Amino acid sequence: MPDSLPEILDRIDAAQPAALARLSELLRIPSISTDPAHAADCRAAADWLVAELDTLGFDASIRETAGHPMVVAHGGEGARHVLFCGHYDVQPADPLELWETPPFEPVIGASAIRARGASDDKGQLMTFLEACCAWIDVTGKLPCRITVLLEGEEESGSPALVPFLEAHAEELRAEIALVCDTGLYDGQVPAIVTQLRGLQGEEVTITGPNSDLHSGAYGGGDEPGARAYPHSGPAA
Repeated sequence: MPDSLPEILDRIDAAQPAALARLSELLRIPSISTDPAHAADCRAAADWLVAELDTLGFDASIRETAGHPMVVAHGGEGARHVLFCGHYDVQPADPLELWETPPFEPVIGASAIRARGASDDKGQLMTFLEACCAWIDVTGKLPCRITVLLEGEEESGSPALVPFLEAHAEELRAEIALVCDTGLYDGQVPAIVTQLRGLQGEEVTITGPNSDLHSGAYGGGDEPGARAYPHSGPAA
């Protein structure tokens, strides 16, 4: 299989115009998960991805959640199992007046694609799907068993993700999980990110006295409340 890699890379280069057209279709869908007015757009993006995965030979489907749906697809065969994770929702485009072009109309430049979601995360997930497409075109099949999991609420806290993972743990269990929502070292050098810090929210409540207290007479590590200190000088 490694002997086919140069041919696969050549296939990716040759198919770039069609790949950019497919990515542009997805970018035009304003799948803003934080805005209820775009709930239909989020579902449209999920439906679009299911159709795209179906064309690659994956067994793809919409999975309902309490919020926006998940996209789950299975393809390939073999003992090795890879889980690919991404998200199809995007951040809001506000403030609109700062955009030089419409945020959901892709502008393809020499070194970048400008559109909401182009780098977070539709560009990355489509890069993986295009790699699968090229691999299938050249070799006739995927290199291993692949499960694709695409969520629609990453930009709004992923409230449905943990319950979904717990409910489908056996189906999604894999040797390695590839998360595409990361970055590049620079324009020519890819980065392999081995861990992410994650996100944690906390609320801290601090209580104290109801009036100002003199710092020289109150506080300290011995005991709460006022504390008398010996006066070393002569009486005033």
